[in-house]
Amino acid sequence: MRADRLVSLVLLLRQHGRLSAAALARELEVSTRTVLRDIEALSAAGVPVYAERGRHGGFALLPGFQTELTGLSHDEALALLVAGSRRGAQAFGLGSALASAMRKVVDALPESYRTTAAGAARRLLIDPETDLLARRSVAEEVPDTVVAEVRRAVFAGHKLRVHYAAADQAPKWRTVDPIGLVTVRGQGYLLAKRSGEDRTYRLSRILAAEALGEPAQRPDRVDLGRAWQERSTRFRTGGDQVAVLLRVHPARRGELVGTALAVLSEEAEETGGWLRLEVTFQDARHAEWALWQLASNAEALSPQWLRNSLRDRAAALAGLLGRSIPAAGK
Repeated sequence: MRADRLVSLVLLLRQHGRLSAAALARELEVSTRTVLRDIEALSAAGVPVYAERGRHGGFALLPGFQTELTGLSHDEALALLVAGSRRGAQAFGLGSALASAMRKVVDALPESYRTTAAGAARRLLIDPETDLLARRSVAEEVPDTVVAEVRRAVFAGHKLRVHYAAADQAPKWRTVDPIGLVTVRGQGYLLAKRSGEDRTYRLSRILAAEALGEPAQRPDRVDLGRAWQERSTRFRTGGDQVAVLLRVHPARRGELVGTALAVLSEEAEETGGWLRLEVTFQDARHAEWALWQLASNAEALSPQWLRNSLRDRAAALAGLLGRSIPAAGK
């Protein structure tokens, strides 16, 4: 692990020319004391790293150590720089590895490509945390030790034992056959089989994990895209769930989506600025409750029984509030 960090430190200095101990510590996600120890180790190993004193000082390297990655076109280099989705890497516990890999790619590029490819990459933003409606998508935190064990079992094709906290249930241990990992809007999921049945586990709900030595019972090849689509369809249409077509004011969209099970479709209306969504709820009672909370900021378009239910409830409330209240003491 330290060897990788030392390599990353050298690459950072080569790419930036000079960096302070504090800046290096932020990039490498370690303390400044660790950075200073690493600098000493590099110097002892013969790496020409030196300190520059003063307000704008820091550590720098003497010119040299250039190794080029030959046969890589400008567009190929650009693709490497932008293809690594940082949010996806974070979901699978690979954020630090991605950053380290990108530094090595940039350092290995021919001089003629390095500046133009890195500059072009800064002109492209992949999967931002917020969209034009200011909806924020926050990646869930998963302990590195947990996701590392999950990854190990997935890649090795071994059974996996997880301590899983399902919604509204006490955590319990389960042994599963891992199929693959999927990330959706910063959230990571484990696709697996349990007793031969398809199962989907949210990584953030796995409290502990242990890769076992026993081979997993799973197909040799898998189409994760198709598997995810099939499970998504079953989730949206299973049980007593109901699909509702509705209009909602943008200011209340987050509240609606926060209580719905899934958003099946969404589009902005051409006039008025409202949003039209198709969402699913757990059952009829859940749908009625969610729409009632939004009052005049949402309108159910279908199914008709939901419109009728909300209308009857509103009429009953209006009748109750319309009654005259007798004065106190009369």
